[in-house]
Amino acid sequence: MTSLSTHPETVQAIDRNRYLSRNAAFYLLASITVSFLAGSSAPTPLYALYQAQWGFSPIMVTVIFGIYALAVLVALLFAGRLSDHVGRRPVLMVATAVQAATMVLFATASGVGDLILARIIQGLATGAAVGAIGAGMIDLNKERGATANAVAPAFGTATGGILAGLLVQYLPAPTHVVYAVLGVIFVLQGIGVALMAETISPAPGALASLKPQFKLPAATRGPLLLALPVLVAAWALAGFYGSLGPMLVRGMLGTGSALLGGLALFVLAGSGGLAVLALQHREPRAMMTFGAAMLVAGVGITIWALPHHSIVVFLIGTSIAGMGFGAGFQGAVRSIVPFAAPHERAGVLSIVFIVSYLSMGAPAIAAGALVARHGDILGTAQEYGIVVMALALAAVLAAALRLATRRAARVPG
Repeated sequence: MTSLSTHPETVQAIDRNRYLSRNAAFYLLASITVSFLAGSSAPTPLYALYQAQWGFSPIMVTVIFGIYALAVLVALLFAGRLSDHVGRRPVLMVATAVQAATMVLFATASGVGDLILARIIQGLATGAAVGAIGAGMIDLNKERGATANAVAPAFGTATGGILAGLLVQYLPAPTHVVYAVLGVIFVLQGIGVALMAETISPAPGALASLKPQFKLPAATRGPLLLALPVLVAAWALAGFYGSLGPMLVRGMLGTGSALLGGLALFVLAGSGGLAVLALQHREPRAMMTFGAAMLVAGVGITIWALPHHSIVVFLIGTSIAGMGFGAGFQGAVRSIVPFAAPHERAGVLSIVFIVSYLSMGAPAIAAGALVARHGDILGTAQEYGIVVMALALAAVLAAALRLATRRAARVPG
């Protein structure tokens, strides 16, 4: 019998070979963000079918949309910092498994109650995971991670809306196929997470981290305050497009097409993702200012297009507003999260997403209530857009004031 001795170098090589490379792990985490956000937007083109089957009102559409955002908020409050203590992998393995199970609930839904239950569970899984995913990408690569945290949600939202629209439009079983595809993706990603090395060492305080708190590291408080108007404006706009956008587009075109119903959200999120890629090397505050300016311009164009029923101009305005959404959100993330220490990143990202999802859900529900009460979706959309423009304009003016103050400070007195 031959005796084998294992050298430390060999053990380290074997250990490395057990796991995905850092590069592969990074892209896996980015893909999970894409698929989770795709899953959240997949029901958007299906709302017309659900309304036809179950006969609910526009306010119920926004409740179904808003309940997801509320569930995300709850999960962020209670579990947003958990991965800073137990590690990224355990949180993500549970989250991907729950997402896969939720697709079964969506596919077998027989009424509004089932749909709401599925949205709640989906939101809880997403909220528990987004901080862990984003922090994990920054753990692996600080610069690319900050960019991916802004790019992946936009592309995920765009992918979900258009993928669902295509499957509904051209394949049978429209309320089943899209969820089956996503379910398979979640299972495969869960397997990938199991093969991924942990990106941080465990830290004490896991149980204490489940206590909701809005504690921010001192270094991130100022940047978050400066980013607040852009975050609120961008995500409020995304909430409107994700809930009532399909109804608005179908009304303008006079069609019930599911594919066209998801088109506006696809254009908004897709142009946002492209803007992030194109502007990723710009200074964060400059990106936020640019994003706010694009929100003002894009929303202004869409407001003009609504009473003229010009779908082309509406989509042009939507693409410009989408650039503002992507640039503004990336600028906010890049100006906040890198100032946090490794064991603070998931918590800080969770607070950023709490602000974002609250801004997305609450105004959308309010808009749905107005539409249900007055039956005027065009008027509601115009009023909604004016509020978004006001917030974005406040961000632009604040940026101009900061710049003027800096210049004045550099002038010798």
